[in-house]
Amino acid sequence: MNFPLFVARRYFTSPKKKSFISIISNISMLGVGVGTMALVVVMSVFNGMEELNRQLFRSFDPDLKITPAQGKRFTILPQQLDKIREIEGVKFVTQVVEDNALATYGNRRVVTKIKGMDETFIQRHQLDTAMIEGELALLTNNEPKAVVGGTVQQLLGISVNDIFTPLELAYPRSDVKTLNLTNTEAFNQQIIRVGGVYMLELRFDDYVIVPLKFATELLGYGNQRSALEIQLQPNSNSNQAKKQIQELLGETFIVRTRDEQNADLLRAIRIEKLFVTVALGLIILVAAVNIFFSLSMLVIEKRNDIRMLFAMGANASTVKRIFLLEGSLIAFSGAIVGLFSGILICWLQQTYGLVSMGMVSSLVDAYPVKMEWPDFVITAFTVISVTIFVSFLPAQRASRLA
Repeated sequence: MNFPLFVARRYFTSPKKKSFISIISNISMLGVGVGTMALVVVMSVFNGMEELNRQLFRSFDPDLKITPAQGKRFTILPQQLDKIREIEGVKFVTQVVEDNALATYGNRRVVTKIKGMDETFIQRHQLDTAMIEGELALLTNNEPKAVVGGTVQQLLGISVNDIFTPLELAYPRSDVKTLNLTNTEAFNQQIIRVGGVYMLELRFDDYVIVPLKFATELLGYGNQRSALEIQLQPNSNSNQAKKQIQELLGETFIVRTRDEQNADLLRAIRIEKLFVTVALGLIILVAAVNIFFSLSMLVIEKRNDIRMLFAMGANASTVKRIFLLEGSLIAFSGAIVGLFSGILICWLQQTYGLVSMGMVSSLVDAYPVKMEWPDFVITAFTVISVTIFVSFLPAQRASRLA
């Protein structure tokens, strides 16, 4: 039997009267347990938020997006489109024209984003679950229809059932040198009826999606495009497809995966998760300071036992290990309880959605959580590091009581 572990376990589990030392030990376990539980829950919530954002991205952003390296317009040749479609894993290539325009509905006006999409956009079925009114269609009986975001609908007061009020869109003409807002001749103007409304999240809900032909005429793009959006086959390797497309198009184009399209937001979530993890690690360190005090007083209380151990032939290393293991038992007991408590809370949130986000969402009603094994490794490493740190000095003092 491991002698230092046997002695440490006896100190930890042996029946003893309630003393100040035992109270501090219990407080130490409670503090480490609460800190561990909070660390598991908070990291799981950040994982859930990251996964929620990825769900939102999948509902709007393509798997790959091709944009020009300079400027916002480019001309793509039919031969290039055919070669992109032939790349392994490519399912749809959607031609996109996007720009800002003035939208008018009744007596309300707002500057919004116009996004012209070809017929493959509907076949992607990305917004199917986000539709809250009307239908997802850009062409009905050869009549162009617009699909607008929830923000645009609220700002303009759009009603899908109102067949008498069209959505008017205006864009400055490129051949007009001096823009006069009161001169209607300075704008390309077109009307379109709203066929559906979707709602995802604020950053996606300020779009007016229209047919590609309608958008090119309004924005004056002609044969030019602002982007190509690519949807891949399920389980396709997006990085491999990106590499092949980039080699095909050269350095005049930029090909980005879905995560790269939203790199700033994902980076912000990860940085925030890192700082919160460090902060909770410091809280665990503060809670573990009690372990330092309890071990220091235990060394004083057991000094006669320590001298007896030395008399029986124990060396300084053995005594040091006894108190290091004692600190570990205190910390790990609290950590295990905290770990299982955190897992239980996350499971309850995943299963029953106990804590609501307090807003209406098309994808989720409660705060999302997602447990990942690297978080448990980080938690264990944090607890082990803190325990060794706070237990070393008392154990060192005990080894010198010869």
